[in-house]
Amino acid sequence: MNIVAPADPELSSDDRFAGERLKLSPFHPRQAELNIRDAWSAWNGYKFADYYYEATYEYFCIRNTCGTYDICPMQKFLVEGEDALAMLDRMVTRDLTKLRVNRITYCCWCDDTGRMIDDGTIFRLDDNRYMLTCGSPCLAWLAKSALGFDKVTITEHTEQLAGLSLQGPTSFSTLKNMGVGDAVAELKPFGFTRVPFVGTELMISRTGFTGDLGYELWIDAEYALPLWDALYEAGEDYGIQPYGEAATNMARLEAGFIMPYMEFNEAPKTINFEHDQTPLELNLGWLVDFKKPHFNGRRALLEQKQKGTKQLLVKLDIEGNKPAEEAILYDSKGCRNQIGYVTSAMWSPSVKANIALAMIDTKALTGEIWAEIYHYKELRPYRKVAKCKVQDKPFWMPPRARQTPPGEF
Repeated sequence: MNIVAPADPELSSDDRFAGERLKLSPFHPRQAELNIRDAWSAWNGYKFADYYYEATYEYFCIRNTCGTYDICPMQKFLVEGEDALAMLDRMVTRDLTKLRVNRITYCCWCDDTGRMIDDGTIFRLDDNRYMLTCGSPCLAWLAKSALGFDKVTITEHTEQLAGLSLQGPTSFSTLKNMGVGDAVAELKPFGFTRVPFVGTELMISRTGFTGDLGYELWIDAEYALPLWDALYEAGEDYGIQPYGEAATNMARLEAGFIMPYMEFNEAPKTINFEHDQTPLELNLGWLVDFKKPHFNGRRALLEQKQKGTKQLLVKLDIEGNKPAEEAILYDSKGCRNQIGYVTSAMWSPSVKANIALAMIDTKALTGEIWAEIYHYKELRPYRKVAKCKVQDKPFWMPPRARQTPPGEF
C-alpha cells in the first residue's frame, strides 16, 4: 500500500496565515468577474459561490438553458495497482467487478456497523486504475481500507484536476458547438470519454447532480481557464450561465438526490447514537449488493435488512405552497404523535408542487402523514398543518436526461 498525500505548501515569514485562507479554484478568475453579488461560501477549504446573481434565476438556467457549477472542491483520488479493484470492492457496498472501463458507478461506503461514511462516484479509467470522487475529505478512510492490500497506490488528486459541471437541456448543443459533439453524442449516462483539447486531454462524463441532461468536464488544473473560455464561447447562444450551491440544492432536491449534512451525517462525525444513517435507511438499498461475500458493514446491514429499518427516507408531496423546511411530521392532524422530520424542502418552480425529503418511522408509512409548517408573512409567524403524500418517483427526471443521443436546441 502506498498513500500519496498532498504536499504541505512552504510558507514565508510574511505569509504566516496562508494556510487559513480559502483556496481559489482554477476557475476563480472567471467566476469572480461574474459573481456580481460577491456571494461566496466555503467547501473543503475552497472559496465557493453560493450564488452569482440570484438563486432562482440560476435554477431556471439549469432547467431551461444550461449552466456551469464548479466541482473543483470535490475530493478526487486516484486508486491504482493490481489490488485497486479488490480494495475498492471491499470498501464500497456495490459490486465493482461489474464496472467496465470508461464507465462510472454511484456508490457508498460504510463503517463496520453499516453507518454511512460517504457517497460518491467511481470512474474505471483502466484495468487497474480508478478515480473516486466524493464530497468530503476521505484520504484517511481510504488508507484504512487499503490495509492488507500491498499492490495499491492511493493519490489525492483534488488540486491537480479541475472539474466543471455543465447541466441543462442545451448542454449537449454547447459541447457540440465547442467541437466535441461527435465524441459525446453516443455517451450514455454514467459513461465517459476523452478528447484532445489545447495540447492536453479533456475527460467528459455524462454525470451530474441535477436530474437533467448534463455532463462533467475534467481537465488538468493548468488548462482550466482555456476550457472555461472555450465552453462559454460555444455556449453564448445557448444561454450558458454559472450557478452556485443554492441553485444546485434546488435542482438536486427535485431529482430526489441526497445531500450530506441534510439527509445524512457522516458516521465518523456524529456523537449521538443513530444520529447517522445506513444506506437502507436512506432508501439506497439498491446500492447494497449482498451477493458480494464481504464488504465493510455487510453483517450489520444484512441484519438490518432482515429485521427491517426503524426509519426510511421518502419523497413527500405536501399540500399548499409553504415549504416544509425543518418541519416535524405527525400521524394525525392533531400533531400529537411525532413520526418523523423533513430533511429538505422547497416549492418547486418546475414541478409546481410543494416537495420534500423526509425521514419517517417505517411503521407509520402506511398511515396519514401531516407536516407542521411554520412560515412568515410580513414578519409575522404563522403555523400551518398540511397533509403529505409519499411519492415513489423523482419529482423531476425528464426523458432528455437519459436520451441517447441527446436532443439538440
